[in-house]
Amino acid sequence: MANPPPLLLFPFTTLLLILSQTTTTNNQQPPPLTSDYYAQTCPRFHQVVQTIVVPKQSTTPTTAAATLRLFFHDCMVGGCDASVLIASNAYNKAERDQDINESLAGDGFDIVTRVKMALEIECPGVVSCSDVLAAATHDLIIQVGGPHYDIKFGRKDGLESKATNVEGNLGRSNMSMDSIIKIFESHRYTVREMVALMGGGHSIGFAHCKEFQSRLFGPKPDPSVHPKLAEKLKRMCANSTNDPTVSAFLDPISAGNFDNMIFKNLLNGLGVLGTDQAMASDPRTRPIVEEYARDQVLFFHDFARAMEKTSVYKVKTGDQGEVRRRCDAFNNHPKGQ
Repeated sequence: MANPPPLLLFPFTTLLLILSQTTTTNNQQPPPLTSDYYAQTCPRFHQVVQTIVVPKQSTTPTTAAATLRLFFHDCMVGGCDASVLIASNAYNKAERDQDINESLAGDGFDIVTRVKMALEIECPGVVSCSDVLAAATHDLIIQVGGPHYDIKFGRKDGLESKATNVEGNLGRSNMSMDSIIKIFESHRYTVREMVALMGGGHSIGFAHCKEFQSRLFGPKPDPSVHPKLAEKLKRMCANSTNDPTVSAFLDPISAGNFDNMIFKNLLNGLGVLGTDQAMASDPRTRPIVEEYARDQVLFFHDFARAMEKTSVYKVKTGDQGEVRRRCDAFNNHPKGQ
């Protein structure tokens, strides 16, 4: 009977090395975001974004506000992963069709689509929709006079977008200040960061009449609305039942400029949204509103830091997501799951 083949014995150090390499591979962390993420794969990334963003904002001045709001509504629901861009289908009601997102302006979606299409020609299959939205938001804020802030790239697009994920992650215009603060705290923002972000977003933002008309027409009109502003908004919203698209700028003094005027307005009773005006009366937020009204440099600094924090909130990297071919649909998930 033939002898069995000899056992192949690995040296102990070799075995440890193999186990170490296996453990490292299995526990490997996703790659971090970097400012030069596309330096090799799409070197003209920033130039392409600029060629689309600049003329779009010039011809359609509501683009910056729409894109900033779209970016925030995306990041606050599951992280900055472009899930808000996904269109609903027969199998899935996506985030964008939850009622709070139905008022998101088309200009925000449009600018992302335009930039993505241009990048697909320049460097197909490379730049994610979530990076497109982050870059466009950054550049538009600067274009309308807002502060520069550091922005990094390498986000992947999420693989889920469900309307049921939205509720509780975004503030509503009829909420109490307690509720608004709790929502921001759930995303690990301080009250100061909340005031900076709300003020910044509403410095160039706008709202449909349905979001504030109860303050005007009752059943119990809000006495904190400045009489002249109330009169103007009542005229503007008189036909909003027949035309639900009617909207008003949230900064009635300098709507097209990113500045600290929104905080000065709030101190004078010129807040369009009830939640904005409440920041000028609540003892937790009024001192911050007063600071920002006095010091635009301070406001810009705090807003920039809060945007840097927002831009990396629960991002997907590595194999946690994908680079979509088009921003309103998953690559290989026809049921939207």
